[in-house]
Amino acid sequence: MGDKEKKTELSELGEFGLISHLTGDIKIKHKETMKGVGDDAAILDYRNKLVVATSDILMEGIHFNLVYSPLKHLGYKAVTVNLSDIFAMNGYPMQVIISIAISSKFSLEQIDELYDGIKLACEKYGVDIAGGDTTTSLTGMAISITALGEISKEEIVYRNGARENDIICVSGDLGASYLGLQILEREKKLFLDDPGIRPGLEGYEYVLERQLKPEARKEVIDVLREKKVLPTAMIDISDGLSSEINHICSQSEKGCKLFAGHIPFHKETEEVGEELKIEPLTAALDGGEDYELLFTVSQEDFEKLQDVPFIKPIGHITAKGSGLNLVTPDGSIIQLSSKGWNPLGKNPG
Repeated sequence: MGDKEKKTELSELGEFGLISHLTGDIKIKHKETMKGVGDDAAILDYRNKLVVATSDILMEGIHFNLVYSPLKHLGYKAVTVNLSDIFAMNGYPMQVIISIAISSKFSLEQIDELYDGIKLACEKYGVDIAGGDTTTSLTGMAISITALGEISKEEIVYRNGARENDIICVSGDLGASYLGLQILEREKKLFLDDPGIRPGLEGYEYVLERQLKPEARKEVIDVLREKKVLPTAMIDISDGLSSEINHICSQSEKGCKLFAGHIPFHKETEEVGEELKIEPLTAALDGGEDYELLFTVSQEDFEKLQDVPFIKPIGHITAKGSGLNLVTPDGSIIQLSSKGWNPLGKNPG
C-alpha cells in the first residue's frame, strides 16, 4: 500500500461499525440460514439433516507470517482449511462463523483485504457467513472460524472405520505446500538480511499457491456421491501423511502398508524438492497443509473410482498389530512414525 493511499484507523469505526462495514453486503444463500449476521446468534434449520461442525484458530506468528502471507490469501485459506474438515466427514459445509482479533497496527483497508479473501472462499464453496465476533489483540492477528455443514446419518464417515484389505486412497498430490513454505522462509530470510532485495518467487507458482491459497476438495465428495461410494474412513491431510494415516489406523485398530512409489507428486514439487535438497516424500509424510483427502474404501468400491484422475491408490489396510509400514521402490520396508505438524511442539510451521 503506497504512502499516499488512505489508511482508516479501526478506532474510527469501533467494533459495531467495523462489523457493519464487513458484513453489510453479505447475502444469504441457504434457506436453512434462518438468521445470519446481526443478532446474538445464528439460527439454522436443518430439519431431517444432522449438523456437522468444526472450528480452527489461525494465530499470527504460529500459523501464518504476514511478511509473506497476503491478507486476501490468508482470509481465503482461513475458510478453506475449515471447510476441508467438513468434507473429511463426507459432509457439505453451509455456514461459517468468523471471529477475528486484531491489533491497532491494522487499518480498515487491510481488514477489508482479509475479508475479501474470506468472502471469495465463501462464494466459491457456496457457504454463508452466519455471524462472528471481533475483538482487540495486543500483539497481532488471530482468526477463528467455525464451519457448519449438513450430512445424513447414512453418509457420515469417521476415522475409525477402516477394515483389513481396504484400499488407501488420496486425492490430488502431496508435499507441495511444505516446499512452498520453505521457499517463502528462504526469501523472508534474504529480505530481512537485505530489505532492498527483490523476492525471487518466479517459477514457484504451484507450490506457493498450495501454501498460501489451498483449496478444499469438494470435488472428491461430489464424485463419491456420484459413484455411490461410501469410504470406510476419511481424514484431511493437514498435519502430514504419516500423521493422518496414523490417526486412521490407531482409531480403526489396524495397520497399513503404503507404497512410496504410488504417492502422487506434482512436477514442480519434485523440481523444487531437488533444488532445496528436500525429498518430496519427506515433505508429503511430515510437512502438512496439503488439505487433500485421505480415505479408505473396500476393494469393490475402489473399482468404481479407478477412472477418477484426481484419486490415487497408495496402499492398503493391514491387520491390527502389523504396524504402519512404507514400502520403498526397491522393496525395503520402513516403519512410519507420526512426525507431522504439532502445534504444541517445536516444529517449524
